[in-house]
Amino acid sequence: MGKRRAPRTDRPRGRGPLVAACAALAVCLLVTGGLVYVANRISAALDAWSGPSAADGRVPEDGSIETPPHDGLTAPPSTSEVTPDEGSGSERGEAAAGAGTGTGTGADEQQTPASAPRPSGDWLDEVAESTTIPRRALEGYASAQLVLAEEEPSCRLSWPTLAGIGYVETKHGTHGGGEIGSDGLTTIDIIGIPLDGTNNTRAIPDTDGGRYDDDTEWDRAVGPMQFIPSTWERWGTSLEGGDPDPRSIDDAALSAGRYLCGGGRDLTSARDWESAILTYNSSRTYLDDVLAYAHAYADAS
Repeated sequence: MGKRRAPRTDRPRGRGPLVAACAALAVCLLVTGGLVYVANRISAALDAWSGPSAADGRVPEDGSIETPPHDGLTAPPSTSEVTPDEGSGSERGEAAAGAGTGTGTGADEQQTPASAPRPSGDWLDEVAESTTIPRRALEGYASAQLVLAEEEPSCRLSWPTLAGIGYVETKHGTHGGGEIGSDGLTTIDIIGIPLDGTNNTRAIPDTDGGRYDDDTEWDRAVGPMQFIPSTWERWGTSLEGGDPDPRSIDDAALSAGRYLCGGGRDLTSARDWESAILTYNSSRTYLDDVLAYAHAYADAS
C-alpha cells in the first residue's frame, strides 16, 4: 500500500488581514506626503526670508548691511573721509598721564592724545543712517581714524576697516542683546569662550589674573573689538587719556587701529591690508567677511 499523505497546512487564508494592512499603508503614505509637502513649504519660506536692510526702509539696530559678493573683492575698501568736530582736538597733548601701563609697550603704542578729535554730529547722523551702523559705534571708529591720521598718516587707516571688524566680531557691541551706551561702554560685558585649545582655538593660559575676562585659568577675548588680555596689555590705549578699557568702543577702536598699523603698514595696499587683518584673526573666512563689510560701509557712506 502507498504511504498516506500528511494533511495540507498551506490552504489559502482569509484576505481580511491583507486588506487591513494595505489600508494602513495607504493612510501612512497620505500622511507622509502631507508632511513632506508642509515641510517643503516651510523650507521654501525660510529660504526666501532675508534680514532687514536699509533698502526696505527698516534700519536694523546692529549695523547689518547688504555686502558685495566675496569673490569679487580683491582690494581694500576705499578710504572714507571724516568731517571732524571743530571743537574737539584743537589742542593736542603729546600723551595723557597714566595711560597704557602694560608691559612690553613701545613708545608709539603708548602715545595718547590729551584731547582727541571727534567727528561732527552732522557727519555722524548722515553716515549712521546710510550705513546702519549704530551712531555711538561709528563715533568710535571715526575718532580712531582722525587720531591716526595725525599720529600715523602713512598708515592711512579708514574707519570702514574698523567697522568691518567691529561687525564681524560683535555686531558693533550688540552681541548678546546689549548695545554701546552714550559713554562708549558696552551695556553688557562681551567675553568670548575660554582659549583652552578646544573649539579651534589656540590654548592661551591666563595672563591677566582675570582682570579683564573674569577667568583666572584661560584668557578670553573681551569687548566690542574682542581683544585678548595679553594683546590689550601691549596695545590698549585710551582715546581721552586715563586707564584704557577694552569695553569702551573709543579705546578699543583706537587700539585696534594702532594694532593694524603696526610694523609700518599702509592699509591702502592690498598686501598690507590683508596682512593686518590676518594678524588680527588668521582665518581666511574672517578676512573675507571683514573685507565684504568694510566695502559695504565705504560704499554706503
